[in-house]
Amino acid sequence: MIAEIARRLAFLPVTLFVVATLVFLALRALPGSTVDMLASSFSTAGLRDQLIAQLGLDQPLWKQYLIYVGDLVRGDLGRSFITGRDVATMVGETLPVTIELAVASLVVMMVVGLGMGLAAAARPGSLLDGALRFVAMTLFALPWFWFGILMIVVFSLWLGWLPAFGRLPSSVTYEPVTNFVLIDAILTGRPELIGPWLAHLTLPALTVGLTTAGMLMRLARAGVIETARLDFVRSARMKGVPPGRVFFRHVLRNAALGILTVIGLQFGAMLGGSVVAEVVFGYPGIGRMMVDAVLTRDYAVAQGAALVLAVLYVLVNLVTDLAYRWADPRLRREPGR
Repeated sequence: MIAEIARRLAFLPVTLFVVATLVFLALRALPGSTVDMLASSFSTAGLRDQLIAQLGLDQPLWKQYLIYVGDLVRGDLGRSFITGRDVATMVGETLPVTIELAVASLVVMMVVGLGMGLAAAARPGSLLDGALRFVAMTLFALPWFWFGILMIVVFSLWLGWLPAFGRLPSSVTYEPVTNFVLIDAILTGRPELIGPWLAHLTLPALTVGLTTAGMLMRLARAGVIETARLDFVRSARMKGVPPGRVFFRHVLRNAALGILTVIGLQFGAMLGGSVVAEVVFGYPGIGRMMVDAVLTRDYAVAQGAALVLAVLYVLVNLVTDLAYRWADPRLRREPGR
């Protein structure tokens, strides 16, 4: 297990190098630059040249790339071209927000997806099974941004049940310690923060969680039905093992291996894919920060956010793979796996 972790982590610098290079080239390929955002149409040519020189954009592309890579090797993500703030500080402020949203979305996906999958697998071919499969297919086909706008219209504008934008009400004062609202509310003795925070978190979490629950439902249903037909399950039933024990100890335990993999991969995708929900709901996470940076051509911020999300995705996949190996003793016994 330790050798597997070391092997996977050894590839992390290579992954980061590839991601850093692709993001660097993609941003420079976009029309316009930071100077176009900072300098108005009334700026003089001298002022524009001065801005270009200050930002280092007057250097050849290969030299800009070498400077960028050199800063990364030293652990320096740079400073925002627009605000002048340290990118690492900005990432530290926004990353907890995205993690909160991803965890909440994962909980929604697991509760809804597994619940529908197990209910459908209990009576395959029934009317309930067909209805749940239709719901799952519909949820999986819905685009996040469209579903998010629909949630805002229904639950915020029409019903007025939930707030549509932001992380906390503007009237609430919040001095972050860890920038995880739940943890900070406990550390600082401010339980009144939890209610408004959950109210603002509900719509984006439902948007991401429900649209991914469809795939989990179909996988859980197929896994449970397929496992229930295997010989060892039939043998357990013939021996008179109670149905509940057969289901939880034999069927669900073996079907959970594939489900565990999908849950881990989906969590990694939520960390990066929540950018759509963050933009739609004005949620101040790292995804929204990256989108704003791309729109303003704030190269350092966009590059730093993309690198951090890439690291998180790789680490989540590593943890998922290790959890799968831990759950399946056959993989632990196989040499070289």
